[in-house]
Amino acid sequence: MKPQPRFRLAATTLDAPDAHELAQFYQGLLGWPMRKVEPGWVEIAPPDGSAGLSFQTEPLFTRPRWPSTRSEQQMMTHLDIEVNDLSSAVEHALALGATVPDLQPQDDVRVLFDPAGHPFCLFVRTGPSA
Repeated sequence: MKPQPRFRLAATTLDAPDAHELAQFYQGLLGWPMRKVEPGWVEIAPPDGSAGLSFQTEPLFTRPRWPSTRSEQQMMTHLDIEVNDLSSAVEHALALGATVPDLQPQDDVRVLFDPAGHPFCLFVRTGPSA
């Protein structure tokens, strides 16, 4: 029996109208350096070499709709980003170009949209694993 091949998540890729602009937003948000920059493609990752984010220019990109409706592009994924101070993290994200939707389904989590319209959540970890 063959041994199972090794799998390691390298990145999550977000499509955008401009990969470079969206990468700059997340680089400012997360503080990660750029690992690779090519025409229409950018990778950022934490310095420890763990999985990062990649951004791909998609000329036919359609902003996702959140909350979902049947007649518009649905959100396919979102990022959960742990922060140490929710209010200052929201302020920082807004200064970088994020926007806040009207719907906020949880008191201890803030849903925001990145400049391309992808939803992401900021939260402070609480409980035993905090």
